[in-house]
Amino acid sequence: MFHVTERLLLRPAWPEDWEAVLEGVADEGVAMNLARAPWPYGPAEAREFVALPQDPCKPHFLVVESASGQVIGSAGLGDRNGEIEVGYWLARPYWGRGYATEAAAGVLRVARMLGHRRALAGHFADNPASGRVLRKLGFIPTGRNAMRYSRARGRAVRSVEYTLDLAEPSAPVMRAA
Repeated sequence: MFHVTERLLLRPAWPEDWEAVLEGVADEGVAMNLARAPWPYGPAEAREFVALPQDPCKPHFLVVESASGQVIGSAGLGDRNGEIEVGYWLARPYWGRGYATEAAAGVLRVARMLGHRRALAGHFADNPASGRVLRKLGFIPTGRNAMRYSRARGRAVRSVEYTLDLAEPSAPVMRAA
């Protein structure tokens, strides 16, 4: 599955993408904000990531900057306790350009096309930038904080939890900044 946004191409990972994934996630500032990435993050982990099977109901994508053709991150849908969860990461040189919001909005459009009615998301409490992305996308804080294991940190970390009603036609997929 592929999806195109204004500046990005969301596409499946290919085996040859492992070096671009490694370059993005082998940055401690990226890895520490992900639940499943180990630290240190090496070639074996990058190769495993690009080899992950695709679930047609919960696709995950590499985020490619259309202008340069560079892999700049990843975004997709996953399973969290039987519900759909949106996740994303970007390589540090691409932070602050609106790419995370644009990529996640593309993933949410795909989720709606696939018939998903609700999406969950969360961010570690010490990563407020991700919270800003989620709120721009229309996610609503649940008021709950959960302890979520961070493989890179080797411990549970407080996570701020959000939800988005995808079934509501008027629910935004992206709000103005």
